Amino acid sequence: MRLKLDIRPDLVAMMAAEIAAGERAVSAAMREAGTGLKLAWRGQITGAGLGPRLANSIRSEVFPKAGPSLNAAALVWSKAPVIVGAHDAGPLIRSKNGLWLAIPTSAAGKALGGRRITPGGWEQKTGLRLRFVYRRTGPSLLVADAARINSRGLAAASRSKTGRGQVTAPIFLLVPQVKLPKRIDLARDAHRAHEAVPGLIVANWVDGRIG
Repeated sequence: MRLKLDIRPDLVAMMAAEIAAGERAVSAAMREAGTGLKLAWRGQITGAGLGPRLANSIRSEVFPKAGPSLNAAALVWSKAPVIVGAHDAGPLIRSKNGLWLAIPTSAAGKALGGRRITPGGWEQKTGLRLRFVYRRTGPSLLVADAARINSRGLAAASRSKTGRGQVTAPIFLLVPQVKLPKRIDLARDAHRAHEAVPGLIVANWVDGRIG
């Protein structure tokens, strides 16, 4: 007597199809999670008033780049990690080269190219010398004597021979350190994205079956 076992449907084919569906579901879920986290971080940055340029430094990518995988992963990062990290951590900043941090006042203006101006750069730009003024309470100062305030509110060299309109203008505030405020919370959105991944995998797996 010969017995033949014929199993229908084909279990091997079913398992292969299920694995393929799982690979697509995991890859799709990681893509959604990565994109969602990228948009959430960008929203935080613009919401904190840090501008669209810094927000657009946030990027996302899914690995592997070619083909679905059960081991798919999403990477979300910033192309300006130092700046973004500073606003996320709220660090304490101290001077690298001396006792003071020089914070420009509105009368200081900016360096060429819109960069933050330094005391040395300001002296070179205006031809005026800065004088140190120590104060027991509040920040000490770097001031410019015999200066004038122009129509844009910036300190410049006075051309007056009589001293008319000349002022002693505070150009820099001097402080030993500055504590940046924490303006964004990247870990909060990263935690939410991580928690959402299992649900996204299940949803994409079911959608793949229905489709």
